[in-house]
Amino acid sequence: MVDIILVEPEIPANTGNISRTCAVTGARLHLIEPLGFDISDKALRRAGLDYWDKLNVAVYKDLGDFFEKNGDSGLWLSTTKAPLSYDKADFSGDVKLMFGKETKGLPTELLERYRDRCIRIPMREGLRSLNLSNSVAILCYEALRQQGFPGLVEGGSMLCNNLNGGRK
Repeated sequence: MVDIILVEPEIPANTGNISRTCAVTGARLHLIEPLGFDISDKALRRAGLDYWDKLNVAVYKDLGDFFEKNGDSGLWLSTTKAPLSYDKADFSGDVKLMFGKETKGLPTELLERYRDRCIRIPMREGLRSLNLSNSVAILCYEALRQQGFPGLVEGGSMLCNNLNGGRK
């Protein structure tokens, strides 16, 4: 199982995209308040999040509430400050992938407490970071790949019989 944990997410479109990733992969979504947007039924309908009911989502009042209810087993923290690339992490078993708010990332004290569980996505020098929803998708699918894509359909139906442009 993969858990996606968003600490104080600020941008509704990012959380919407992350929600879709969670819906199609079966990952559980954990939102830690305060949230920078409304997740009431009315707001979700207005935003067109028609897959929200396909999610396993939980909301927590703060990080303490999250850790009290879920512990820290299998926890990995995504940060641009980490020396360890995500492809070196062992995502076997239950995995909790934690991401910070878009403008500030994860709290420093949390990064220090879990220093050996911090991972990063390699990128070019001098650039700030990837979009949060892209980062979540990359790490979620890497965890699922390492686990053999449990419960996911790996092949699709071929509707086009000429995929190579007519070349043989």
